[in-house]
Amino acid sequence: MASKERTTVEQKIKEQLSVEEAKQILFDMIRIRELEEASAQQYSEGKIRGFLHLYIGEEPIAATILPLLKPQDQFFGTYREHAHALMKGITARSIMAEMFGKVEGCSKGRGGSMHIFDLSKSFYGGNAIVAGHLPLAIGMALANKMQKNDLISICFFGEGAIAEGEFHESMNMAKLWKLPVLFVCENNYYAMGTALERSESQTNLIEKAKSYKVEAKRVNGRNVAEIKEAAKQAIDFVRSEQQPYFLEAQTYRLVAHSMFDSQQYRSKEEVEYWKKHHDPIAEYIHQLKCLGWVNSNEIKEMQDKAKTEMDDAISYAQAGTTEDFQSCMQDVLIGEY
Repeated sequence: MASKERTTVEQKIKEQLSVEEAKQILFDMIRIRELEEASAQQYSEGKIRGFLHLYIGEEPIAATILPLLKPQDQFFGTYREHAHALMKGITARSIMAEMFGKVEGCSKGRGGSMHIFDLSKSFYGGNAIVAGHLPLAIGMALANKMQKNDLISICFFGEGAIAEGEFHESMNMAKLWKLPVLFVCENNYYAMGTALERSESQTNLIEKAKSYKVEAKRVNGRNVAEIKEAAKQAIDFVRSEQQPYFLEAQTYRLVAHSMFDSQQYRSKEEVEYWKKHHDPIAEYIHQLKCLGWVNSNEIKEMQDKAKTEMDDAISYAQAGTTEDFQSCMQDVLIGEY
């Protein structure tokens, strides 16, 4: 990063964050990274089964935006939702136990990695169908509006969802009915495995949102201060104006789409370049060090604390309870045909 650009970034941090806020976001980013790396290790050992989609490289978005919400604001996400669950207040123990398929998990072990859900935290998934949760988010926003309860719903999704009909239907209805919902697009440019320019004739996602007359803004998904400023404005707008807002955070997955992905759609050199030069945690640490807001000892303490938390979560999950076969049909609605 050029000296002038670095100075601008650091100045923005000073404008948007206190020292304590900046440190908390860094710690949360480190916690997310540790959770995801621990999950990958447990998956490789066969303790987590099914599918596993990691958030490595996208940490600043969840770590910065989710703490700005009220606890009762409803969250809707995709299957890449571990970080969001952690930031919405679901414990690492509960998340890890869920991925292990244990009763102590937040979905009693029935949802696994892709379907984390916790009503007590207003966390509504973990939804596997691409863009399938957008209509759910606007439905909740409609309920909030009708109840006049000052809550908003927030919906995270990747840019691949924008190619789906549900996106366009939801944007149109959200604006037409003036619904308090914040759409956050985490644009990592590859969706599942197809580059944005190969799947979309219009790659300017902001223009797609604006075509429905929805307020929209784009931010650098690695820039904590920029995310904080834009997200706060967006959340305040949605809550006060009772209108939808579209926020695009441009980011980059530093890992495969899922643990089954061989990444044939992008070169190893490209991924290594991003890891070496644009790891968001390394970038943010450098920025805070330049400001004199953190030192190496503090960072080591954060890393050790996060690792201890995740080691404890793994131990908790391993000691958890596997559901008894006789109770498997409990809470399952069986209709007559």
